[in-house]
Amino acid sequence: MHNMDSDQLDGISAVRDFVERLVTGDGRCQGMKVLLLDGNTTQIISCVSSQSEILSREVYLVSRIDDPRGAGGNNATGHSLALNEESTHVGHMKAVCFLRPTEMNIGLLVKELASPRFSEYHLYFSGILPPSLLNLLAENDAQERVRQVQEFYADFLPINPDLLSLNCRNTLPMTASAGTPKARDYAPVYQRNLAGLQSMLLALKRQPAAIRCQKSSKMARQLAADIGESIGSDQIFHFRRGSGRQSGAGNMLLLILDRMDDPVTPLLSQWTYQAMVHELLGLNNSRVILRGVPNVTKDLEEVVLSSAPGHDNFFQSHRNSNFGELGEAIQKLLQDYQAQSKEHQVSNLKSIEDMQQFMDKYPELRSQSHTVSKHVAIMGELARLVEVCSLMDVSAFEQDLACADDQAGHLKELMTKLDSATVKIPDKLRLGMLYALRYENATPNNAIPAVKEAMKRGGVSPDNVALVDAILRYAGSKARGPGLYGTNKDVTSKLMKSFMTSVQGVSNVYSQHSPVLMDTVEGAVKGKLRGETHPLVLSGGGTSMNVEGMPLPQEILIFMVGGVTYEESTKVNEFNQANSGKIRVILGGSTVHNSTSFLEELKQMYVR
Repeated sequence: MHNMDSDQLDGISAVRDFVERLVTGDGRCQGMKVLLLDGNTTQIISCVSSQSEILSREVYLVSRIDDPRGAGGNNATGHSLALNEESTHVGHMKAVCFLRPTEMNIGLLVKELASPRFSEYHLYFSGILPPSLLNLLAENDAQERVRQVQEFYADFLPINPDLLSLNCRNTLPMTASAGTPKARDYAPVYQRNLAGLQSMLLALKRQPAAIRCQKSSKMARQLAADIGESIGSDQIFHFRRGSGRQSGAGNMLLLILDRMDDPVTPLLSQWTYQAMVHELLGLNNSRVILRGVPNVTKDLEEVVLSSAPGHDNFFQSHRNSNFGELGEAIQKLLQDYQAQSKEHQVSNLKSIEDMQQFMDKYPELRSQSHTVSKHVAIMGELARLVEVCSLMDVSAFEQDLACADDQAGHLKELMTKLDSATVKIPDKLRLGMLYALRYENATPNNAIPAVKEAMKRGGVSPDNVALVDAILRYAGSKARGPGLYGTNKDVTSKLMKSFMTSVQGVSNVYSQHSPVLMDTVEGAVKGKLRGETHPLVLSGGGTSMNVEGMPLPQEILIFMVGGVTYEESTKVNEFNQANSGKIRVILGGSTVHNSTSFLEELKQMYVR
């Protein structure tokens, strides 16, 4: 039996293990080597390893097999990799390739093998390689340079240990087109989501004991049926069911949901570190662009915020801290650094030994200096934006719109904010949409047309005002499942919530909202998730609403087509900490949205 920790569901550990094996060619590729990647696998590896870590493992060069710079006419050999000028030096080297198993990548490998630049090729694919593509490779390896072909299942970005993303855009239009003729246009995007979900299960080494899906979504039902069929027809998925925690009792639930059920969460301002950075600055592939930010030095124009072990202990500890806690933590980080650097000032070096110790310590101090400067710069910019955009005021109203029913009061405040010069135009747009979602069916006084007019007067472009109707088409009350505005919650729980808010004080005004996802998780954990809203997928592809007597899950992998948010990730992480040793949830999704990316995809669907 496995020990619990080594068996724990953890996306970063699973992918790091693959990368460890990869850089040594799974123990069969010693000596200097070149690592060839594609666009996707570059992102995957950079989520868990730094370039210096990779280069310290006898890797001479990391390069892209699809490098566009080498694809020009100057390249006489036709190779798509810009290694020409170095090809005289690399002929004796071995190549380790880590690629997605796509026709395009196999085409690039076939071209590579036609006039190989390396003495050996060790091929690793991030997902299941179709037999036809394997045959194509075999037929084109005339010089027999390929030493091994393996599948290392890491076809997703492990952003946090319990948050996995496919970084796959345009999935809102994909989900809305399910079951219509337009679905054909999104077939490649759908295949990417299916392959990504397969890879998550394979990397985590889990076969779900049960698969359930969101009934209100055709896309969730289709994906659940297809993943069920994959598991049933391919022996590769047949691990222990669930986990090895207790013999035979490990019980994993795969739950497939759709962003459509909760259009509110991606529209809200955020107040925890990782979520706030993504909402206000953009956090893509663990990178934050600070170029153009007032008073930022050149070395901080692009910085990394990664949850991988050893990359940034401060970020690892504080990615879910709220804005207030974060300010205090950064102050302490700065004080600790100042104390340490004082201790190691050059004027304090009295002997050769002191100097040697200083030089030993110097790289660590420099790295620490960069970390401190980075977090101070990010925090400074977040604080500036909060003030410039009146975000505390805006956010308090958003939370009220998301959590309370008060049409007359909300309409009055909304009209004031839409007329206000201090509220920024993107925030006016979000407030108008949040109002429309809550009061879509208000009678007799439906004020949505008046709200749209006020948005135009307040400076929101007609294109963006059209997003009010777009979000109601995509996820209005007729499209989404129940549960967004507490239709299943009784009055007592609402009273309790407002009581807790007043007791816990003002910081809670900005975090009253709880995503629909957490109601779903609580229901699943307690065995109260209803079969009418989340049916069970049967082995033939059908569904059953009969979920009585199902064993309670010990692990849940959630996959949300259309994308997840860092707010949901934070809530899942808090749930995992509160239930450590009892149950663990991993959240996966097509992408991680902020309000900007969510509205861009919505606009693409409905606004022409």
